[in-house]
Amino acid sequence: MMMTIPTFRRRSRILTGAAAVSLVALTLTACGGPDSGATKSTVEAGSGEGTIKVWAVDGQAAENEALKKIVANFETTQSKIKVDLKLFPSDQYTKAVNSAAPEDLPDVLSFDGPTLASFVYNGKMAPLKDSVSGATLSNQTDSIKSQNTVDDAVYGVGMMNAGLALWGNKKLLENAGVEYPTTAEQAWTAEEFTGVLAKLAAVVPGGKPLDLSEQYGFAGEWGTCCSAGPVIWSGGGTMLKDNKAAGALDSDANVKSLTQFASWKTYTDPNADGLAFTSGRVALSWVGHWTYPTYKALGADLVSIPLPNFGKGSKTASGTFAWGMGATSKNGAAAGKFLDHLMADESVDIYTAANGAPPATKTALAASALYGPGKQLQLLGDQLSKACGTEDQIDESCVSVTRPVTAGYPVVTDQVGKAEAAIYAGKDAKEALSAAARAIDQNFADNDGYKK
Repeated sequence: MMMTIPTFRRRSRILTGAAAVSLVALTLTACGGPDSGATKSTVEAGSGEGTIKVWAVDGQAAENEALKKIVANFETTQSKIKVDLKLFPSDQYTKAVNSAAPEDLPDVLSFDGPTLASFVYNGKMAPLKDSVSGATLSNQTDSIKSQNTVDDAVYGVGMMNAGLALWGNKKLLENAGVEYPTTAEQAWTAEEFTGVLAKLAAVVPGGKPLDLSEQYGFAGEWGTCCSAGPVIWSGGGTMLKDNKAAGALDSDANVKSLTQFASWKTYTDPNADGLAFTSGRVALSWVGHWTYPTYKALGADLVSIPLPNFGKGSKTASGTFAWGMGATSKNGAAAGKFLDHLMADESVDIYTAANGAPPATKTALAASALYGPGKQLQLLGDQLSKACGTEDQIDESCVSVTRPVTAGYPVVTDQVGKAEAAIYAGKDAKEALSAAARAIDQNFADNDGYKK
């Protein structure tokens, strides 16, 4: 069976490297399926020695240098395994993996979280249980483990994660007499947030106190993972239920939540120049951790605030690039040792220091100078530690949510993003969400529900 999966986007001119929530522009053609004879995992342990092939995304310069240093450290600390590292441009990487036959994939490869289920569906990835140490697997944070699990099997391990917050300008908040929450449990309700925006409108130039990161584009992965997703999940809704969108995506809860979100447009600076927050035009910016290197210029006036609570608790998306093993590796033992090395505290520290991302291992996160207890970005670290799992597991006590784990995710994100953009532009929410749900369900039906 052949299926053409719609596009999702990454605005590389705005986001910083692979640490940012993935928004890569490409058209994915996935082969395989229940009746296609997709290759099963046939990893062989091998000798545990020799050269292993590794594929990764050519990220920002600091990330690339960090990865090369980690590889050099691995080769220095032992002499039996060498690493043949190949970096692909970010706009070509996922296409390269999709285009390669399973037997042509490397021993170790990085992958973008939402693509994992499709890679597994098409026989390109191997479960890690028999190749990676138990210590490595148990040290993964719950949020990244959720992203990397398909059908109860762990296929990936991550050095980093990604998360969202409202960045606030403390000076402007104080000028408006606004007290802000510092934990997810204290998050403003959506109704309270509307009142906060009205107060802030009186103290910011132009009366537009909010940046919703419109410059990334709602009609794509940013819209799904980082604005529509948290709004839907916080309101008690989901995108899919029992592998169907109808009745879930277009539920009354989602209509209410996304209509509320769109009502804030009157207070929103479009941020076409990307400078709305750092220039002081806005007091609040809804975005991810990757803006910290720029936003920290505010010094002590920079504060992190949980996203609004639409009824079932503040929620954030989580997940980003991670590492796994090619399904037909002939040297699984050596590949597993390299994956163990990538997940060691020293390696994680090197990589996350280069891109500013939250560590995805428990030990590195606890010791992080940015995200650990008492540190400036503790809120983001705490959110990622309170993992819901996938959207069907959400309750009021958890915060970070993994995007739907399905080989059909690209059509989900395409349709959800387009629906959010339409609602934000003024279209009736029920109509937009129902149209998206029909398109998703038709695609799933055409592909046997993406189930083997």
